[in-house]
Amino acid sequence: MLSLSAVLFMLALGATCGAVLSAASKIFYVYEDPRVGIVEGYTAGANCGGCGYAGCAAAAVAVVAGEAPPSVCIVAGPEATANIAGVMGLDPGTAESLLSYNTCTGGDRAAEKYVYMGIKSCQALATLHGGQRFCPVGCLGFGDCVKACAFDAIKIGAHGYPVVNEMKCVGCGACEKVCPKDIMEIKTMSQRLLHLNQYDDRIAPCQQTCPAEIDIPKYVYQTKIGDYEGAVNTIRERNPLMLACGRVCPHPCEDKCRRGIEDEPVSINQLKRFVADYEMNSGKRLPISVAPSTGKKIAVVGGGPAGLSCAYFLRRLGHDVTIFDAMPKLGGMIRYGIPEYRLPKDVLAWEIDGILNLGVEHKPNVALGRDFDIGALIASGYDAVFLGIGAWKDYTLGVEGENLQGCYTGINFLTNFAVWQQERPHEQRPFIGKKCVVIGGGNTAIDCVRTLVRLGADEVTIVYRRTRKEMPANEVEIVAAEHEGINFTFLAAPTQVIGDEAGNVTQLEYLKMELGEPDASGRRRPVPIEGSETVIDTDMLITAIGQGPDVFFKDESKRLDEDLKLTRWNTIDSEDEIALQSSIPYIFSGGDAATGADLVVSAIGAGRRAARSIHFYLANEDITPPSKTLFRNNIPVSIFESVSGITQLPRTKMPELPVDERIKSFVEADLVITEDEALYESSRCLECCLICYNKDVA
Repeated sequence: MLSLSAVLFMLALGATCGAVLSAASKIFYVYEDPRVGIVEGYTAGANCGGCGYAGCAAAAVAVVAGEAPPSVCIVAGPEATANIAGVMGLDPGTAESLLSYNTCTGGDRAAEKYVYMGIKSCQALATLHGGQRFCPVGCLGFGDCVKACAFDAIKIGAHGYPVVNEMKCVGCGACEKVCPKDIMEIKTMSQRLLHLNQYDDRIAPCQQTCPAEIDIPKYVYQTKIGDYEGAVNTIRERNPLMLACGRVCPHPCEDKCRRGIEDEPVSINQLKRFVADYEMNSGKRLPISVAPSTGKKIAVVGGGPAGLSCAYFLRRLGHDVTIFDAMPKLGGMIRYGIPEYRLPKDVLAWEIDGILNLGVEHKPNVALGRDFDIGALIASGYDAVFLGIGAWKDYTLGVEGENLQGCYTGINFLTNFAVWQQERPHEQRPFIGKKCVVIGGGNTAIDCVRTLVRLGADEVTIVYRRTRKEMPANEVEIVAAEHEGINFTFLAAPTQVIGDEAGNVTQLEYLKMELGEPDASGRRRPVPIEGSETVIDTDMLITAIGQGPDVFFKDESKRLDEDLKLTRWNTIDSEDEIALQSSIPYIFSGGDAATGADLVVSAIGAGRRAARSIHFYLANEDITPPSKTLFRNNIPVSIFESVSGITQLPRTKMPELPVDERIKSFVEADLVITEDEALYESSRCLECCLICYNKDVA
């Protein structure tokens, strides 16, 4: 039996311990943010360490401390990332899954400059003059990335470079950290969309030259192995208008095709059209991923290729986009300026519907400066504006008589006919002469003459002040016009348009020219021959000598009139032609509105660059492009004068309707190649990387 003193002692001891512990709890108390537990609950609970932290609890602490992104857990997936972003009050637009990408396809094709017999490690090999291969940025091939991957998602493929299994990859970044050549990259979908070609990229000359920066070797290879859906997805990462481009692009990429140095270049554009048509005719649309919503609103003014491209990429980046367009239907110049026989409007409509289906809103028949102004857009809650208004204002000759009845300008003629054909076929057809003359040598001029032939003109003539060699129109279009019976009068400079007493055009007078010294464009300047005035009879004259933007909307407000800078060509001025930000910070511009009339694919590339700048502008980030941005240049080391080991193989010819059949209607004239032809043509590709290529690949 315990004594009373013992009981009292134990009670006193307990009270003392309680007091000490109470004091200690206050002195040594550590507060834990309740968000840590919530964030940890959204992780996978695997404690795998793949995120770089010692377990999920440590990763959650890092997220709450702002030291790790919401996507820190590499196992839980995008839903967990979005949930964590919600807990932290972060922009869910940043909550995208990361994936690993190999940027080198050269592998063991690169020639060796010395024999290496050391440790089988990329890290070790890289210390010796950067590696034993001549390619300065290529894969070293010992697979440090494979060893670093804890998820068995990477292997060294048959050609000596890493191949990533996207189904297994969790984007942990381990491969990227161990690669001494920076071959492996960990990026989200948005980061891939935002990337601009750089001087230190591992890309072939064709991709460097493409204004849209499409990964051409990749989609050609995917076509070669029958992965047509993969090819479509590769193209669409850079170009949302592949059906249109597959029909109208003059393919500048083919000018830099390495096979073309020793042989005919690969028919890159025909392969693009083949896979684009494959999707359209398959009866289904391939899914297009879109980042979580950012809550930002952008107004795109103009629904041509630049505006459509900008809207597409902005939407994929998670922004809300509305296109305001002056015409009834979207497409801009590729709908109203390119004839049906080159680009069928049902094909264009299918492609545009794919963009709208992403959640892009369209407001037709509203013109900037007539129905709304920039101030109204900003007042309506739009955070930025993209001006893709195109170049719809035709240049004129500036000679006497060009306003006589029967005289038209190129874009005006093509647009009026397209509107009648697509929207008002029940009305009387626009006037078509019997003896027609078109002045100009560009694509618009060729479109005019080929349209006139199909509309029943008896005689159609092009008058051009230089020679055929200097014509800026696509060569294939010039050849097609020749086959269709168009007359060409070269070295002829119009001096006046002659009419009858009723004010109708009857003749065009021109002065014969001869070529002098080259001008600023590099073409020999035409010089008039005195006393060589000549006349040609005509009852319809079309002037197609170029066009520029119609900027009448600039007078809509005092701020635009004072602050929006234009060039001397009335194009919208940008301090940086890559960033495309105007003199008013929240206004961006691209395509023909910024450059004057240019290629469709150039407008598409500009739309993506502008979307990139708008995205960073809305995030309060620097929009300045990286200093190594390639843009219109080529990487010097990648441009060869000769390519050894090439067996010449004939290029696949463009299938087309017979001349006597196609000139009777507006049925599409150029056809798509067959699957066998696509497989053959894609096998002609050398699968080039920066300096590597396959010899005798076929």
